[in-house]
Amino acid sequence: MPTAHTPDGTAPQTMRAFAVDRPGPIDSHPLRPLDRPLPVPGEGQVRVRVLACGVCRTDLHLAEGDLDPKRPLTVPGHEIVGVVDRLGSQTKGKFSVGDRIGVAWLAHTCGTCRFCTEGRENLCLAPSFTGWDRDGGYAEYALADEDYAYALPEAFDDVTVAPLLCAGIIGYRALRRSELAPGGRLGIYGFGASAHLTAQIALAEGATVHVLTRAAEAQALALELGAASAGDAYGSPPEPLDAAILFAPVGDLVPVCLSALDRGGTLAIAGIHLSDIPTLNYERHLFEERTVRSVTANTRSDGEQFLALAAQIGIRVTTTPYALEQANEALRDLAHDRVNGAAVLVGGAFPG
Repeated sequence: MPTAHTPDGTAPQTMRAFAVDRPGPIDSHPLRPLDRPLPVPGEGQVRVRVLACGVCRTDLHLAEGDLDPKRPLTVPGHEIVGVVDRLGSQTKGKFSVGDRIGVAWLAHTCGTCRFCTEGRENLCLAPSFTGWDRDGGYAEYALADEDYAYALPEAFDDVTVAPLLCAGIIGYRALRRSELAPGGRLGIYGFGASAHLTAQIALAEGATVHVLTRAAEAQALALELGAASAGDAYGSPPEPLDAAILFAPVGDLVPVCLSALDRGGTLAIAGIHLSDIPTLNYERHLFEERTVRSVTANTRSDGEQFLALAAQIGIRVTTTPYALEQANEALRDLAHDRVNGAAVLVGGAFPG
């Protein structure tokens, strides 16, 4: 792996990256290692030397083709922790060279459509996303719009804070979309990177949390974090739920979740991809004002609120580190439920 700086202290001319070559089953290693020219920040952008990048299920969907790549050889990764090493033109002084910042999924919005002007930029009509429209953090360096990057709480180290930038933020939005009342009963279906963070927010706010997931290790982690119960994803919680969040990208679980809701309950589906949903029975699944809601991206306000709250409550992040060269292995382990908590690629670039 090339070093981050040449002997005279300047940045190298090329960097190591992993890109989606041909989408396909993750066991076929669809990520391809390559060397690329070092990116140059444009107007309003900063360049970051990547220290860590979380591995998200969205990256897996991109690698396997559930999400169509926007262009050839896209570099995934949208939970980027890095140090600013170069500023583009017309930056506003939000960050300086040497600052540690976070780069998340939402890379840019138009700022002018009706959704942006109404404070709903997550529904922007012309958005860009890190690791999909723009190259992401499975690399030694990455670019980010200054206005869409985050200052990071000092309480978290590089590896710990990386999953907060998507798993945490999206889980936080899903929790708010579920409209869980104070002290309510929340069901969490699937218990990976996002779910184990969301559960801690809900618990800190006084909820009773029931976790339903197939992996025994995940069930054990849920109980350790304070869940009232942990059982199989297709089982039933010990009491009716006021709200539920579906993190597993499995459409078959939608009627299962809805059946577990008390009257007036809400199911929030927290994923960019979901397999087909079976036919629902109106009386059993939807009647008595049960609601199904999707979760689409996030606003920058969501990110700022969540990061502040995570630092305030001292959220615990369970991580499994991988070297950048193990990107395919990390996604493969994620696909086969071999990751407890969140996978994180570390050491994207090392100081020379």
